[in-house]
Amino acid sequence: MSETSGQVVAVAADDAHRFSKPTRDSVTLVAGLGIAGDAHAGATVQHLAPMARHPERQNVRQVHLIHEELFEHTAARGHSVNPGDLGENITTRGLDLLAMGRGTRLEFGSGAIVELTGLRNPCAQINGFSPGLMKELIYVDERGDTVRLVGVMSVVINGGEVRAGDGIRVIVPDVHEPLLPV
Repeated sequence: MSETSGQVVAVAADDAHRFSKPTRDSVTLVAGLGIAGDAHAGATVQHLAPMARHPERQNVRQVHLIHEELFEHTAARGHSVNPGDLGENITTRGLDLLAMGRGTRLEFGSGAIVELTGLRNPCAQINGFSPGLMKELIYVDERGDTVRLVGVMSVVINGGEVRAGDGIRVIVPDVHEPLLPV
């Protein structure tokens, strides 16, 4: 099943390992690697802490996506967050990214495709960006479940250019496997 239901709000990339990423007019997705010129692009893990421990592991965190609706949630709690501020590469609108299953594919206007691999596991640097923000983005709910709101991670299946305003087509896998932290 697939449908066009979302839109790209912004794209961001940075060639250095900094917390926030500057927004760009467009980014180029490269199959199996990530975003051309981004510090997290590569076939093997590129995030600094995991890279130090297991540099040979497959990079399942090539492209980070966050839903724009999260910014309204954080603003209501006194935190100003804009596209790229939390290190995401693609900011979306109109998609419930967190409810999608592992293996869900998102196709962008140019035909570029990413496949969701898991939930972003947030780090303490979030509080350095805005004190107290971490507790708004990861917490234990009334049922005792850990809630992570900091977006999803993905790998690039098909390369191409992605820019603000692109439509997003969701391609749902046959079997729904929940997203787990990666």
